[in-house]
Amino acid sequence: MNILVTGGAGYIGSHTCVALLEAGHSVIVADNLNNSKAETIDKIKQITNTEITFYQIDVTDETAVGAIFSQHEINGVIHFAGLKAVGESVEKPLEYYCNNLVSTMVLAKACQKYNVSRFVFSSSAAVYGDNTVPFVETMNLLPTTNPYGETKAMCERILTDIVKVNPAFSVSLLRYFNPVGAHESGLIGEAPNGIPNNLMPYVTQVAKGKLKKLKVFGNDYPTVDGTGVRDYIHVVDVAEGHVAALDHLMGGVHIYNLGTGRGTSVLELVSAFAEATEIKVPYEIADRRPGDIASCYADASKAKRELGWVAKRDIVAMCRDAWRFENKLL
Repeated sequence: MNILVTGGAGYIGSHTCVALLEAGHSVIVADNLNNSKAETIDKIKQITNTEITFYQIDVTDETAVGAIFSQHEINGVIHFAGLKAVGESVEKPLEYYCNNLVSTMVLAKACQKYNVSRFVFSSSAAVYGDNTVPFVETMNLLPTTNPYGETKAMCERILTDIVKVNPAFSVSLLRYFNPVGAHESGLIGEAPNGIPNNLMPYVTQVAKGKLKKLKVFGNDYPTVDGTGVRDYIHVVDVAEGHVAALDHLMGGVHIYNLGTGRGTSVLELVSAFAEATEIKVPYEIADRRPGDIASCYADASKAKRELGWVAKRDIVAMCRDAWRFENKLL
């Protein structure tokens, strides 16, 4: 199939492009490069030895998106493009609502116009709010603790409502947890612009000496050691989950958690990094961040049952691959 991947030069998008190409699909990437780099496209080609088509556009631009659909016979869309930092969303709510909702509506409209029936949406565990762990797909969505999570929940509702009146439109909503790690080649990984918002690139940058200390936001949560607990999942496992969801789309709306089903605290991840690399990362405790919750991990049994997908890589492998990628950066 010919798959349009929005945000395909980004962290999860680039790994999914590799997984799609390795599964025999063709890939068209649309990315505005606001939080990614054009060279990532070349690295995807290098890893897979396959050509891909790249458009530097913003997918909130209806005209630009329409031009891609008119020029290519697209069989499916995987939508990653969007703003994604929880803390920033609290500070810039209007920017997040505009970008994340409009991009989804523009793409859905183009799919209807050009009879594209497969749509995989990059959602998030943030839609569960401060629910009881483990999070299960059948849970009622709670008001989330940040605008980022709200945009994901709203996009899920928009896509679900479209399917109600357009049964030929098939949607998979993938609620994934905390992707970390990098491709085993070390060529692609998480390389945020500026100071990282996510934990793993912060850890690797401290280990490399780019940053002095890791800031641990809060040590008074009701968790094993007081630090926040998250379900860290290898980004390659996440990418493979997207391919499985795309290949199994057969009408209707399908919701899947992509996680390991295991929670790891911040300090446990720091310990796993030391095990993987023999580097002890210095850290300091800081105040909790607005919008963060204490604990978040998945019940991933539905994806195993319906897609035949399970996360295969453990936390030490995630740390090892992230460090390999960091060491290849200039």
